[in-house]
Amino acid sequence: MAVPAPPPPEVDDPPPPSRLQKVSLRNRVTWLAAMCVAGAVALVSVGAFVTVRDSLYQQLDESLTERAVEAAEGPLVRTADLQQVPVAFFVATNFKINVLSADGTVFGPEERPPMSVLELSVAKGEAQRSLRTDKASNSRVVAVPTRNAALVMSTSLQPTQRTLAQLSVVLVVMGGAGILLAAAAGTAVARAGLRPVQRLTAAAERVALTGDLRPIPVSGDDELARLTTSFNGMLSALAESQERQRRLVADAGHELRTPLTSLRTNLELLLAAARPDAPTLSEQDRQEMFSDVQAQVEELSALVGDLVELAREDTPQAVHESVDLVEVVERALSRARRRAPRTEFDVHLNRWVMMGDATALERAVLNLLDNAAKWSPDGVHVRVDLRPEEGTGLAALEVADGGPGIAEGDRPHVFERFYRSSHARTLPGSGLGLSIVKQVAERHGGSVLAAQAPEGGALLRMTLPGDSQQNEQQ
Repeated sequence: MAVPAPPPPEVDDPPPPSRLQKVSLRNRVTWLAAMCVAGAVALVSVGAFVTVRDSLYQQLDESLTERAVEAAEGPLVRTADLQQVPVAFFVATNFKINVLSADGTVFGPEERPPMSVLELSVAKGEAQRSLRTDKASNSRVVAVPTRNAALVMSTSLQPTQRTLAQLSVVLVVMGGAGILLAAAAGTAVARAGLRPVQRLTAAAERVALTGDLRPIPVSGDDELARLTTSFNGMLSALAESQERQRRLVADAGHELRTPLTSLRTNLELLLAAARPDAPTLSEQDRQEMFSDVQAQVEELSALVGDLVELAREDTPQAVHESVDLVEVVERALSRARRRAPRTEFDVHLNRWVMMGDATALERAVLNLLDNAAKWSPDGVHVRVDLRPEEGTGLAALEVADGGPGIAEGDRPHVFERFYRSSHARTLPGSGLGLSIVKQVAERHGGSVLAAQAPEGGALLRMTLPGDSQQNEQQ
């Protein structure tokens, strides 16, 4: 009986995008500028309104009190059956004035200021002065003592309130205009500032859709211009990587075609000879075909191995290991002697320490030794020298063979992938060994050179930087 499979785990639905995520960056910059200006305008407007209001009310109180004191201390005239009242203020149309006695009797014009217990306490001498706002009449009332009585004076608050109302309208209008201007400025700044970002976005989308790696025009010298320059550098590196891959695939396909064709031909001949009605191959022909097939398989294996190594060297790798180059060369020599037992190596090594990849360096040195052994006749020594160059911080590894040498026209190309001179096309090899040497040297900050050896053969030179502190301690 089959056991039913457990149900798949429940996956929560992703949360819906927030409103902020739906708003574009340009609109967010606009809103941010408008809100900042609105906050600043609101604070300034409130501060200005409160300051002006307090100042106007203070001036009104000071003016009202000053006039009341002047009236109480100024010249008086006697009216019919009334107490003395100030003459100068009868003609004042914006003030109301009366005299309040201690018993509550009011003397003066019929338009009287508002009265309360505060003014009566001043008339009785219980208070030195009173100042208040009468909400019923919307006026400001002051009482000052005068000759066993109190002079009461009031003025309307409507002119002051109208001034404050006009001020509030002006502040609201100017604040609103400032907010709109800030929003417009924020929109303009965001549009101009984000234009390079839009170009980068369009370029990234173009690369994703079409693979077009053309650089983006750079304008200005700000942070966005530097970002565009960095993006162009990334596009250039990507284009160069793609070009190397295309070249590698094309060259590898061309190099694989020859051994595969030969291998296929030999196998077809062997299969055809195995048929009952086919002519019988001699034992010598059969052995030659088997040897040819074996050689082609070995050539294919070497070519595939070189391609894998070359692809590995194309990948950027961090180099942090301290390497003794003498040990690397000695391990490579041990392997080269096993591969070419008839070749003698004349070795002169000086200790050199560097930061690098020991495995990659050993492969590069082994390729140099294999190349020298391939071109050297039997009984001819291959010279291997490792020595530091004075004053440069570099060490040179030279491998010189006793072969026919490299033609001067071929020397600039021997380190290229799949390059084989006219003399080397009949010899086994993939044409990738020296290109691996070049890549390893350049990845370690060094260089390669092909020249004529004093012995008459080829001289291949690999220059590598070293660890200055450890080399100076030797």
